[in-house]
Amino acid sequence: MTRTLHESGSDAPAAECSSASCAASAAAAAGTSVRTRMRFASPPEKVWRGLMFYEQLDERPTLLLRLLLPVPVRTERSEAVVGQTVRCDYESGHLLKRVTQLDEGRHYGFEVVEQALDIGGLRLSGGCYELARVPDGGTDVTVTTRYVGLRRPRWLWEPIEAAVCHAFHRHLLGAMRRAVDAAG
Repeated sequence: MTRTLHESGSDAPAAECSSASCAASAAAAAGTSVRTRMRFASPPEKVWRGLMFYEQLDERPTLLLRLLLPVPVRTERSEAVVGQTVRCDYESGHLLKRVTQLDEGRHYGFEVVEQALDIGGLRLSGGCYELARVPDGGTDVTVTTRYVGLRRPRWLWEPIEAAVCHAFHRHLLGAMRRAVDAAG
């Protein structure tokens, strides 16, 4: 199931990722995909240079996120290339993310190849950033997280997981937007 949250706050099912490769990756990883979109005033080229993983943010997560998600420490990252593995460290473990697709200025896809981290009964499988220029010169940025929920019953846990994931996405996108704006 895929759920999308737009900046306006409406939460509605979405048919699939707008990128064919993101959709194929989501289908291959049986589980749940959560997508959140936010509008940036900056053009896609500038936003692309400001893409960050959660583990790279300087801003402290909200209390809700600190209570529900592991606390990030750092990311070992260099120039992004397809096939590159990125180590993301947390106070209680780490993730290894492999870059699976790069379409500069438009799409950054990755898969989680190792999860040595407890995330409340979730097994992360990957995600992506999608950038789309809007008529006013700004950028719509969509972040997708794919995971397999291990808690049962799914009808109870899936909406809770989606709400936490959207809160995480809003924190990530909001911090990125502020950083891009501050870069001038």
